[in-house]
Amino acid sequence: MRYPKLKLLIIIFLLIMTTTELKTENSFDYYLSQFYEKQTKAKEILREIESDLKNGLRKNVCSRQKEAATLGLEAIDMLIKAYEISEESPPLETIKSNKIIWENILNECL
Repeated sequence: MRYPKLKLLIIIFLLIMTTTELKTENSFDYYLSQFYEKQTKAKEILREIESDLKNGLRKNVCSRQKEAATLGLEAIDMLIKAYEISEESPPLETIKSNKIIWENILNECL
């Protein structure tokens, strides 16, 4: 067997490269999944608040509104991290305007 150490080194290198690539893909999927989960939950809370207000109920509106806004802002952070991992350019104007909306919801209680 010629150069057994070289063959072993090549195999180890390939394993490390494959593991790194999988970790990156898993991180991207994780952040994207977190974005969708947080965004969905935030919208769900806002819909519940809207429904309650239409029915004349104001119970815990401010705290639920802040919870929704916090989730919305966390979702944006997750989306940005996913874009960073994918090495693609995020739609910064859209992200910025959505962030402003969530910050307004966080700071202005109904």
